Amino acid sequence: MIVRMRHQVILALIWAFASVCFAQSSEAPDLPKVDNAIISDRVGSQTDAELPTREAEKKATSVERFEFQAEVNRLMDIIINSLYSKKEIFLRELISNASDALDKIRYISLTNSTVLGEGDTRKLEIMIEADKQGKTISIRDRGIGMTRADLINNLGTIAKSGTSKFLQAVGNSTDMNLIGQFGVGFYSVYLVADTVTVTTKHTDDDQYIWESKADSSYTITRDPDGPSLGRGTKITLHLKEDANDYLEQDKLKE
Repeated sequence: MIVRMRHQVILALIWAFASVCFAQSSEAPDLPKVDNAIISDRVGSQTDAELPTREAEKKATSVERFEFQAEVNRLMDIIINSLYSKKEIFLRELISNASDALDKIRYISLTNSTVLGEGDTRKLEIMIEADKQGKTISIRDRGIGMTRADLINNLGTIAKSGTSKFLQAVGNSTDMNLIGQFGVGFYSVYLVADTVTVTTKHTDDDQYIWESKADSSYTITRDPDGPSLGRGTKITLHLKEDANDYLEQDKLKE
């Protein structure tokens, strides 16, 4: 009987001690509280008001500016100041380049079919789009595309021999019809455009945007929109005022 009472007393003491501890913990000093409403407002303001600024800063810091090779500048000066009337050769040259890009990816796919990708990316095609409102013409292909290094090597520099031969062939005739024979056909775009934007995605690199306003420099930017092309190249021409007739479908078909 005495043993049983001792056990009851011990249990009572333990229960009392636990109750005191619990009461003390419940009276502990309050921790600093964070106003969830303030956090939501701050996050919301950054998302809504500061997002455009942050995006602009992001794009600005990722833009690389390069100077054109001297030979390119000389060539562009001739093209821009040319009085050559058959300016439609720009379309022939761009389609020819796009066709070459398709041939390259087609050749690679003979030994590696996965390089073509899936869905629309597998379609080896060339598309031409005229935007009357934006006054632009876009030529898009699903060819091999270009890496960042390709953009610098292919669009920022040209072989001196090719430029010299072209200049000699043109002479005083300003016959731009010869431009494609010397590997400089791309620059015929400046017969009709004052700004050119090239968006391209190669399977071995990110998607990049090359742009030039027909001055002595060009920029390259990693596309913030990601690989939206899938694969290939899209060249967008921002037309001069005297070239807006190329926005008409009938003119493009000529």
